Amino acid sequence: MDHHACRKGLAVVALLALLGAAGCEQSSPSQGGQGGKGAGGQAGAAGAGGQAGASGTGGQAGAGGSGGAGGGARVGGAGGSGGTDAAADLRGAPEAGRPEAGADEASVRDGARASGGAGGAGTGGAAGTGGGRSDGGSDMRPPNEAGGDTVGLADVTLPPLDVAADLPRPVDGGAPGGNLVPAQGALLGMYFGNGTMSATETLLGRKVAIHLVYYAWEDNWTSGTTKSDLDAGRIPLVNWEPDGIDFNKIVDGSLDATINARATGAKALGRPFFLDFAAESNGDEAWSGNNAALYVSAYRHIHDRFVAAGATNVVWAWCPNVTDTDGTNKTTMDYYPGDDYVDWTGVDGYNWGGGDWQTFAQVFARIYPLLAAKGKPILVGETSCSAKGGDKAAWIDAIVPTLTSSYPLIKGVVWFDINKEEDWRIDSSAETLAAFKRLAADPYFNP
Repeated sequence: MDHHACRKGLAVVALLALLGAAGCEQSSPSQGGQGGKGAGGQAGAAGAGGQAGASGTGGQAGAGGSGGAGGGARVGGAGGSGGTDAAADLRGAPEAGRPEAGADEASVRDGARASGGAGGAGTGGAAGTGGGRSDGGSDMRPPNEAGGDTVGLADVTLPPLDVAADLPRPVDGGAPGGNLVPAQGALLGMYFGNGTMSATETLLGRKVAIHLVYYAWEDNWTSGTTKSDLDAGRIPLVNWEPDGIDFNKIVDGSLDATINARATGAKALGRPFFLDFAAESNGDEAWSGNNAALYVSAYRHIHDRFVAAGATNVVWAWCPNVTDTDGTNKTTMDYYPGDDYVDWTGVDGYNWGGGDWQTFAQVFARIYPLLAAKGKPILVGETSCSAKGGDKAAWIDAIVPTLTSSYPLIKGVVWFDINKEEDWRIDSSAETLAAFKRLAADPYFNP
């Protein structure tokens, strides 16, 4: 994810009603950047003592601290240590529970994984034992957000594209090996962090095409929600997060038992779905310690184990962060595993709003040419828009025109729907909800 002073993975104002806090506290990069991830459990809220986050008594969940599922209570929620996310909105609470111990909607992206039940702030300090780290002062925003020139499409020369020639031919989405590229337009997806999937789809008047779910390394994501999505006609987007995993052990085969088990389970599903392993490794997720060569070796090893197991129904999506740790894209493609290992390229990027407002086109302007040069379909694996600093409804309305005019290789867009360090929700206002309904009904997103 594109990073800001208030990170995704820090719960938004989890104790607002109890503590009278007003929004996220800003923290300097020297306070530890994103903060860490604790061992076990699911996403917990963050408070004083970690990076920028909701004011509270906790800090990011550390080893032995109590955190929990749900990424902390949303505004108006209770959510104490070890408690449940009592936040409510018109669509009800996000789906709770983890299929086969896998993180479902209640397990929030980039959250501090800590032992304990669902609910609010953990009691630990900064990084936990599950691979926590500090960013050492890196500003993760794109150049314009870090104080440089505004990034616009005029700044970027897009390569000429023969879309018909470059894109793989669409195939039957129900057949093993299907590449999932729509015959026209693009696929619309969502992470359901604000209300249940069924309530959100009822609100939109349609079923989304792609369902994004996050899983820890040890989670069995080959049944439960993944299977039920396939049965319901959705495409699972499995975001597999190797938190606390030594990538050298992936490469040398020490972790093949887990990899082989997932490969066998994936094959048994028998239908195509997206697998996004270690997303944003070029950013401060730093799953491989920002070691591009090690990341590529680990990715290829996992891919090869899946192929050896016959799991050819897996559609491999490679989704870097929209910028590298220095706010540029100088090393982004160093993390590219290779044409034989990637079916869809991708990117996670956000408009953080405020004084750093960017249009949808500007968010992806620098990285798009790098991805398009590969001639593969592109998946926006995560995106959303802040409600502060500009017209969010107009931002949403501009997505389809931008895709058709400037980004024709983007064939899937997944919205991160949750109220966290920014209000990423589709219904942050009546106007934005109306705009998103228009987006969801647009023929371009109904191929």
